Amino acid sequence: MNKNTNQKQEFYDSEKRGHPAIEEFKTLLKYKDLIIQLVRRDLVSRYKRSALGIAWTMLNPLGTMLILTIVFSRVFGQVKSYPAYILTGLVVWNFFSQTTVHCMDSTLWGSDLFGKIFLPRTSFIVSSIGTGIVNILISLVPLFFIMLVTNVTIRLTALLFPVILLLIAIFSLGVGLLLSAYSVFFPDIAEMYTIILMAWMYLSPVIVPEDVLGKIANGLILKINPLYYFIKLFRSILYEGQLPPISLVIIATAISFTMFIIGWLVFTKKSDEFAYHV
Repeated sequence: MNKNTNQKQEFYDSEKRGHPAIEEFKTLLKYKDLIIQLVRRDLVSRYKRSALGIAWTMLNPLGTMLILTIVFSRVFGQVKSYPAYILTGLVVWNFFSQTTVHCMDSTLWGSDLFGKIFLPRTSFIVSSIGTGIVNILISLVPLFFIMLVTNVTIRLTALLFPVILLLIAIFSLGVGLLLSAYSVFFPDIAEMYTIILMAWMYLSPVIVPEDVLGKIANGLILKINPLYYFIKLFRSILYEGQLPPISLVIIATAISFTMFIIGWLVFTKKSDEFAYHV
């Protein structure tokens, strides 16, 4: 007698499918082990061929900070502990730029699998954010070192870092979902985005002090820049050692979750068509 005859068979009925956004979320929870393995794969593949391995995650922002300090110190040298100022901005910027670019790359790579095997289509994007979280935690080591060298006191407000990181991660996930949804249909978006990122960095208080950018168009350049609020939050708790204003937290939280909801809805709506555009 066939052992499988008594087993209950499951059938997929597309007519009984719920809202794509809700169904994708439920499926993603069931495949949480897949997310962990994808993060592990990303980390291993990134560092396995490097002689310095994971140390590059610490050396990269340090090297960039050193170059930017040498180039811009004469212009913005009046900023207190300018190397620490730059590095606190770079940590946030690198997380956002690297994760959103990786979201698009991983979606384009994984979309070919969607027509062959069943996978939650958001799994590659969520794993990209997970990889970014690991990298930003590692980058805190050189950041704290530079803060100590430049006499920036590490205060108890640094304990709020997980909350700020969560807001940045949610915002980056939303942007990554939105970009990934359209990059499958329009591959040129990935090329255009690298140019946009370059301009976006110089219009954010990463290198240029906030008060200088605040003089452009009466501060409009900062008010319409969502990354400004996350960089300011991050600098408040680490560089300045102060509790951020509640109004700033509310704005950053609203931006994060609004971007996430938009990105999630757009991505889950269009993800069924990915297999036809690769």
